[in-house]
Amino acid sequence: MALLGGGAVVAVNFVMVKKSIETTIAQRNSEKTAKTTRSDLAAAKSSVESLTKDKADLTDRLGKAQTQRDALQATLAKFEQLHVTPEDILKLQGDKKKLDEEYAGASNESDILKKEIEALHRRFDPLTIQTTNDVVEPAGLKGKVVAVDPKYDFVVLNIGEDHGVLPKGIMMIARDGRLIGKVQIVSVANTQSIANIMPAWRRGDVMEGDEVLY
Repeated sequence: MALLGGGAVVAVNFVMVKKSIETTIAQRNSEKTAKTTRSDLAAAKSSVESLTKDKADLTDRLGKAQTQRDALQATLAKFEQLHVTPEDILKLQGDKKKLDEEYAGASNESDILKKEIEALHRRFDPLTIQTTNDVVEPAGLKGKVVAVDPKYDFVVLNIGEDHGVLPKGIMMIARDGRLIGKVQIVSVANTQSIANIMPAWRRGDVMEGDEVLY
């Protein structure tokens, strides 16, 4: 009987221990599952937040693209009303580029001429004008004023050594048959000459295109 009683106790204890072990394993599995679930939920939440941000960025880009598309459509509609074709636009762009190049070239030539005039002016003092003149220029000598420097009171004439112009000669400046003033030649090149405007004979502002004659 004692042996039977002891066997029963051992059996009961084994059953209780087994049950405790199974309960512990179940709890651990449950905790592991819960931990895994929490981790998965955190990852899912992060993914949702990232996707939400991407969606917002895409929505913003789509909005900007739509605005640009509407603006382009409006511009195209205006061109269609004016019957402007893509070929016309390309031609206008080409014409503009050509004009820009021509303007740049003319501006460059103007700068070069200005520097040449300034260099010539530095060679000749505009205050050294003869009050008496014994230089006789060729009879009937005529020309035109092609440039005027109002700051230093000298002009560029389109006549020079090839036309018989002599340095220090005095010539008249006229416009529409009216005397504007007199100039004295200070420098002579082959086809051009530089002359100072004589203050005592000034009757008006000398302008490009005015006639110069002797």
